[in-house]
Amino acid sequence: MKIVILDGYSLNPGDLSWEGLRALGELEVFDRTPEDLLLERAAPAEIILINKIHLPAEILKQLPKLRYIGVLATGYDVVDTAAARELNIAVTNIPIYGTNSVAQFTFALILELCHPPAIHAAATRAGEWSRCPDFSFWKTPLRELAGKTMGIIGLGRIGRRVGEIAVAMGLRVIAADAVQSPVPDWPGFRWCEVDELLAASDIVSLHCPLLPSTKGIINAASLAKMKPGAILINTSRGALVVEQDLADALSAGRLAGAAVDVLSVEPPPPDHPLLHARNCIVTPHIAWATKEARTRLLDTAIANLRAFLEGHPVNVVN
Repeated sequence: MKIVILDGYSLNPGDLSWEGLRALGELEVFDRTPEDLLLERAAPAEIILINKIHLPAEILKQLPKLRYIGVLATGYDVVDTAAARELNIAVTNIPIYGTNSVAQFTFALILELCHPPAIHAAATRAGEWSRCPDFSFWKTPLRELAGKTMGIIGLGRIGRRVGEIAVAMGLRVIAADAVQSPVPDWPGFRWCEVDELLAASDIVSLHCPLLPSTKGIINAASLAKMKPGAILINTSRGALVVEQDLADALSAGRLAGAAVDVLSVEPPPPDHPLLHARNCIVTPHIAWATKEARTRLLDTAIANLRAFLEGHPVNVVN
């Protein structure tokens, strides 16, 4: 059984072990696979594991040995799942692994915008406090979260964990979701439509999947509905946001700030508009990447493949 990992470095840069997969077959691991080597590396494989490598129908049709694709992530839009189904190729994903890590990072971004320790620590190291005539100084407006309203677009597992933390910090939570699952027992919680949420929220946090209905959900029109002092957080999918529209709104001062851990093109070109926008934090897609979360991801990938090989597949998405 030939198992090929085509882009393994982001999951395991060396601090995890591939031995669990090696026990299931002949394993070959590539840190990264450029497009011109994709077919050559994938052709011998019955099992392929990928993270961000794209496998469209025209590629899948050229891989007659392939029986299984394990996506090393929750989102699986990198694979043409309909074509895989027609070719009798099972596709699995990792549905739960990073809930706590992503929720934690969401609040790291919120706190960096509201009460930024990094900016002030850097200023102190540069001697600004030593030169200050007062016992205290600040370089940005400082904001308290308690009493503010947080709007969560997408109240799935991660969205709910973010909401729990928000409530613990004294925020009122409202949410918009196409699927209105059981109402959380949070003071003042209510479901609302996206436009109402945008207008009412001091913080808007995106936790919805990328679907045709959500692509570009944050755009010039929706940004215009937000409070001038509001902030936007995106730790979900880059293409949920029309990034030039967000950059324009920030640069015009129509929002107090934004923080994004995901972009529509990753890595971004140097001239990406959000890299130069006012009051915008951009981090390199790391919300998911704690060692604890990556360990859970790899363990689940191994369990998914073992279940498939034993004839009772789990987490199949096609």
